[in-house]
Amino acid sequence: MKKLSKIVIGFAVAAIAATALSGCSSSNKLIISTDLPLQGSAFDSNDSTNKAIELYLEQQGYKAGTYEIAFKSYDNATAAKGSWDDAKCAANAQDHVANKKEVAIMGTYNSGCAKIIAPVVNQAPDGPMLMISNANTNPGLTKTWNEGEPEKYFPTGNRSYARVCTTDDNQGAAAAQFAKQVLKVNSVYVLNDTETYGQGVGQAFTTEAKKQGIKVLSPNAYGEGWDKKQTDYSALFTKIKALKPDMVYFAGIFDNNGGQLTKDKVKILGDNTKVKLMGPDGFTGYPEFNELPEAQGAYLSFAGLSTDLLIANNPNGAGAKFVADYKAKYGSDPVGSYPIYGVAAVQFILKAIAASDGTRKGVRDAVFTGAGVSLTADESVLGKAATIDPATGDINAIDITIEVVKDNKETTVQAWTVQK
Repeated sequence: MKKLSKIVIGFAVAAIAATALSGCSSSNKLIISTDLPLQGSAFDSNDSTNKAIELYLEQQGYKAGTYEIAFKSYDNATAAKGSWDDAKCAANAQDHVANKKEVAIMGTYNSGCAKIIAPVVNQAPDGPMLMISNANTNPGLTKTWNEGEPEKYFPTGNRSYARVCTTDDNQGAAAAQFAKQVLKVNSVYVLNDTETYGQGVGQAFTTEAKKQGIKVLSPNAYGEGWDKKQTDYSALFTKIKALKPDMVYFAGIFDNNGGQLTKDKVKILGDNTKVKLMGPDGFTGYPEFNELPEAQGAYLSFAGLSTDLLIANNPNGAGAKFVADYKAKYGSDPVGSYPIYGVAAVQFILKAIAASDGTRKGVRDAVFTGAGVSLTADESVLGKAATIDPATGDINAIDITIEVVKDNKETTVQAWTVQK
């Protein structure tokens, strides 16, 4: 039996926490879960996501239609790695399937972990089991990308994975367009962390950079890999310095020694006004990154709308109210913007449960058959009407935010519309 996180133990209704621990006995009591890295640098953002979901469920009375809802949090990170771990993701996948009253998963945070879990829960004996991610951006989970994708994640032939953020083909393109058109970058060196997500967003950025007329100085279609186990990247940046790039693009996640990479970039190439630095959403939501002196002036992209843009676009909407409620309950704003997208994913999950017969198959079918599930503008924490495409599992919104690190925090620069 999987140990519950502190967020479940803290439920207002003790019986619900106990039920999530022991397995539901009532026929109309179901479990939804999160599967997120709760150790390492990503803890703050993902802890905020769990807290936000707990608050939202509390506001809904732990109900979805006629069903009572319990919540369980899974940790897919290890202390040794300090981030998500392949073996932990594989073990969690088996635990999701074994927990018979668990009908849907909000997660994962990292695309590589999703690619491990998705095909397992897709084959649940009474499934397929629904997954909706708030943060996975690798295109191959829902659309043709690398060989065998996305079909290999759905061995039953029926899709069961969806997401509420846009994908890296859009995020990478937006970043390259912003780099050329706003920052006037003429040359760039791309580095990736060698993981699924990093290579995907690196490939998308590189492809669009070339279309924009930016000279790409790095090798390979997705840039040069950085070794997360290195303690010093001076030699790497000394090599790059000889090529005189206008910008370096970090395609990857901050957990993979992104702090040392950033420090050495500035040490060898100069601060971010001299040689610009840009990264994808794998570097957003990390206070440790934002507080680095070497990170000041770095540009970031986020595969969605930042929380302040969501509020500005609809100041009287459900999202703005929810952020205020979160701050009132927890004493601070959620870390990063993905916690609000976590709540959006749960909104879709609860809609699917309410429309289902309470089985895993029924919950999955509510999303992937017929018209699927939708949120109205009034109810959506994203501030606008939203629909998950039942044919693909992708949300209909293609939103990108450009940010800059300033005064030790992420500051929104602008929303960016991808130019096709």
